[in-house]
Amino acid sequence: MKSTSLLSAPMLGLITFCVLSCGGPSEKQAKEASDAAASDTSAATKTESVPPPPVSTIVTTPQNMMTVKHTVADFDKFLASYESHDSLRLANGIHSYVIGRGVQDPNVVLVAVKIDDIVKAKAFSKSAELKKAMQQAGVKGPPTIDFLTAVFQDTAAVSTAVRSRSKFKVKDWDTWQKSFESHRQIRIDNGVTDRVYGHAADDDKTVMVVVAVLDTAKANAFWKSDQLKQLRAESGAMGEPDRFLFTVVKRYH
Repeated sequence: MKSTSLLSAPMLGLITFCVLSCGGPSEKQAKEASDAAASDTSAATKTESVPPPPVSTIVTTPQNMMTVKHTVADFDKFLASYESHDSLRLANGIHSYVIGRGVQDPNVVLVAVKIDDIVKAKAFSKSAELKKAMQQAGVKGPPTIDFLTAVFQDTAAVSTAVRSRSKFKVKDWDTWQKSFESHRQIRIDNGVTDRVYGHAADDDKTVMVVVAVLDTAKANAFWKSDQLKQLRAESGAMGEPDRFLFTVVKRYH
């Protein structure tokens, strides 16, 4: 007995047509969905590729520091001895920061450290331990020690290791600071850029400023100029600054 198909050819064609045309997405719909997915992926990629905002290099949180300026018999011997006493400094809340050598006399050394407790640091600066450590390092003569509360630091990298530190008196700290801040671009135009400034820890009328020297010729001319004299007078700065030029040879933080 012959078997017969339950569905005729016309009926199969009708069912196939209905499945293709009614049961699934059309080519146009599929393309639209694909394009939308590609657009979402592209948008997500663009969002992810947006660079983060730049990190500020300016620090205005007050930082207590101590600077020590002295002459040494031999710099290499001094540096080795200085670094061998790091545990002594840490025990007194003192953290190495910068070591510089004088431009005119490289055996004149400036050491800058950050301090946790200014009372403890002052006691350490007068201690027999420090005196002995300095003798071992070949320090000649009494050191000049200053305690500073820095209220501005710029930690950005600069193209020069030459620095100028100046100390001077002002009539009023707030008046001086406002004037100094307003003239930053003038200093940049004249070959120097601010690195650190603040006042003596126990006297806000004694100011200390450290600048990076970007152009030595411009800077020297500026320091002798009538323009700077006028700016200093307007800010309430008194007398001539005690300026020390040095080169940064070691940075710890």
